[in-house]
Amino acid sequence: MTLNWINPNDYSFNSFLLLERFQIRMMMDSCGWRNDDEEWKRCMGIALNANPAVKWYLMHRCPECSALVEELVAKAPAVTETDQIRKAEVYTLLSIEDFTIHTTPEHMASNCDYIRGWSKERLFELADFTGKTVLDVGAGSGRLTFTAAEKATWVYASEPVGTLREFMRDKIKKERIKNVRVLDGWITELSFPDDTFDIIMSGHVVGDEWDNEIAEITRVCKTGGWLLNCPGDSERDMKPCAELTSRGWEELHYVGSYGKDVFIHRKQVKK
Repeated sequence: MTLNWINPNDYSFNSFLLLERFQIRMMMDSCGWRNDDEEWKRCMGIALNANPAVKWYLMHRCPECSALVEELVAKAPAVTETDQIRKAEVYTLLSIEDFTIHTTPEHMASNCDYIRGWSKERLFELADFTGKTVLDVGAGSGRLTFTAAEKATWVYASEPVGTLREFMRDKIKKERIKNVRVLDGWITELSFPDDTFDIIMSGHVVGDEWDNEIAEITRVCKTGGWLLNCPGDSERDMKPCAELTSRGWEELHYVGSYGKDVFIHRKQVKK
């Protein structure tokens, strides 16, 4: 599915040099997010043959994928025409456009529909942030983090992508924000003691391992605290989420800024 978050012609294939290990692994395991696996393999092989530094980086940054990288390169057709190489590069950049735009987080606010069309009041409708200690899981470029910081005492932004962490830290320094801390972290392995936070929120993170993820964010949330899922507005209609409602989350609906259905969720923790 095309998200329309990037113009791939604006990106160098060297953008792959900024990918994290988990991103490389996900990309390789799924052949990007395109429908044609064989075309993705062909294009990636062509692009890697033309960019040996990227090949080296992918193999060494994610050694578990090194055999697949070698296979893609070995099976790729011989292509020397610059325009054909660039066509293959563009295909692969677009195949992971959500990861590609993470290499230029300064463009996310204008390019990503879920940030561009979203109103911060949608977050404040879900819980009272005044005086609270908050964790933003998978904080991205800080859409929820910096909104919560307007009212919360402390906000911790957990984000596994280095370019996004650096973007948030630069914003904190530039704007002299005093109540936000940024750290590396994975939703199923949060480096906090039990019962640490009043509110734990996320935008586009929960959903790969429903039970493990919800168990971990529940562990670090205080009893009586809130778990929030607030994905932002989309240019496409969202669907109700049975995976959350079946686990006791309250589902709220609104029509977003693009005239599309949006569903957000919350659950109060009881231990």
